[in-house]
Amino acid sequence: MRFSRAFIPTLKETPADAQVVSHVYLVRGGYLRQLAAGIYNLLPLGWRVIKKIEDIVRDEMNRAGAEEVLMPASVPAELWQESGRWQVYGPELLRWKDRKGAEFCTGPTHEEVIVDMVRRDTSSYRDLPLNLYQIQSKFRDEKRPRAGLMRGREFIMKDAYSFDRDEAGALKAYDAMYAAYGRIFKRCGLDFRAVEADTGAIGGSRSHEFQVLAESGEDAIVSCDTCDYAANVEQAEIMKPAEPGIQGAGELTAVATPTQKTIDDVSKFLGVAPSQLIKTLVYMADGSAVAAIIRGDRELNEIAFKKAVGATQLYLARDEEVVAATGVAPGFVGPVGLNIPVYADLELEGATGAVTGANRAGHHNTGVDLARDAKVTKFASIRLAGGGDKCPRCPGGHFRPFKGIEVGHVFFLGTKYSVPMKCNFLDEDRQTKPMVMGCYGIGITRIAAAAIEQNHDANGICWPLAIAPFEVEVISLQPGDAAVKAAADALYAELTAAGVEVLYDDRDERPGAKFKDADLIGVPLRIAIGARSLKEGKLEFKRRTDKDATLIAADGAAAYVAGLVAAEKATFRS
Repeated sequence: MRFSRAFIPTLKETPADAQVVSHVYLVRGGYLRQLAAGIYNLLPLGWRVIKKIEDIVRDEMNRAGAEEVLMPASVPAELWQESGRWQVYGPELLRWKDRKGAEFCTGPTHEEVIVDMVRRDTSSYRDLPLNLYQIQSKFRDEKRPRAGLMRGREFIMKDAYSFDRDEAGALKAYDAMYAAYGRIFKRCGLDFRAVEADTGAIGGSRSHEFQVLAESGEDAIVSCDTCDYAANVEQAEIMKPAEPGIQGAGELTAVATPTQKTIDDVSKFLGVAPSQLIKTLVYMADGSAVAAIIRGDRELNEIAFKKAVGATQLYLARDEEVVAATGVAPGFVGPVGLNIPVYADLELEGATGAVTGANRAGHHNTGVDLARDAKVTKFASIRLAGGGDKCPRCPGGHFRPFKGIEVGHVFFLGTKYSVPMKCNFLDEDRQTKPMVMGCYGIGITRIAAAAIEQNHDANGICWPLAIAPFEVEVISLQPGDAAVKAAADALYAELTAAGVEVLYDDRDERPGAKFKDADLIGVPLRIAIGARSLKEGKLEFKRRTDKDATLIAADGAAAYVAGLVAAEKATFRS
């Protein structure tokens, strides 16, 4: 592709609404443009990247024995009503009516549709197992779309669904998809972790997220420094400590803390560490107030707390709800004398000498012995895992914290959808049984953003070769010089004939502008042809990640670079 004929509208300015590096560089590099909040046009460069990712995903899905289908984006409401999700899925589900008044949704995921497809034409154990997938646009009406392709409203996703006779077969399918995902993200050139995760709105009993490690990631994960255990902090198992997490002495005493409400303010005012405080959080669980207490330097795991309470709906109580339930404003609530159910983290069992809210405006208690002074409804693991926590799977291991971008998720669904939707088969004994399912999603567009978050510098993108829009960029530094033009044209033709994907910058622009655009766009390999080096029979060669260029012989340059590309490609598919 000649740059002079390409639609690559690069920008010098940083877009005002861009919050993360990938969004900045995708806009500035001419990869995408926003159409509406969280909805983007993919320009030619962006579409080339997406197609590369799709090709890798499709190759590995086929390799794992899955078959490709395509389902409609518009889904009749009755399918979602049949599964029960129409009533419980949140406002992210875009619901609408056609001209006849029939209700539909724009599919954010397609469990119901695929179950309906399979149950229509699959009735015998001989027809199983099945694994069907599609690559399709989805829509989720995010309240606050942000970060470009990282959290948009419309996005491209690969979703696959397996159907088996029994749990053993379904787990085998799960393991096959898990392995395929590892190959996909490796081929995309990503540093990632597969972590145990919550099943969320999809449901099921087993789940792993595939997280690309990046400081800009929205997800907090922990990984053992000794074994291969890794998990989202909301899902990570935490060992009960051998000793209470707070130990101290003293009599229960109410101390005036007139304006000190936060953990930091109270700890500084009283001269104690935040780890000596007990944090009390009031929530509304199915309409009733409940309290969660954790150590002052910890964060509550709302998913674990919801499970401990056994609630269907759970949210942090508003100020007026806290006052109504406890008689005191947030900041001074504590477990001593509290007349609502109190759920305590396991770390607090046996806690002594703690500081808590006194359930009295402007006061905190010191010297709290939790067993002596408070009534705890239940002790449970309700805090988020963090760095330094002991690994539950191996002796001596400890968690290290990471930030991650979720690019894939695999779920073992069991019969969550097949039972309510009557997706059944007849076994060898002519007995009717529900199919056992798994589902497997990959964010195609999010992979592109995650790759940039992990592979960039101050000047632009540093694409892994496998998903770069082009493999090599040829830059003619003086296109008006006949010898330079002839050499650049010839190199472009030779590389293209060798099957290399080339972006040829033949524009009548200053060399500095061309180099800036090359760094911004991020093509992995670059050859610059200038009059001075050409007279010496040399060309400038540079990897995008190298600091400086090197000179290579003009004769044989095409074969040399094509060999580098071929060698790297050969490592992709292992």
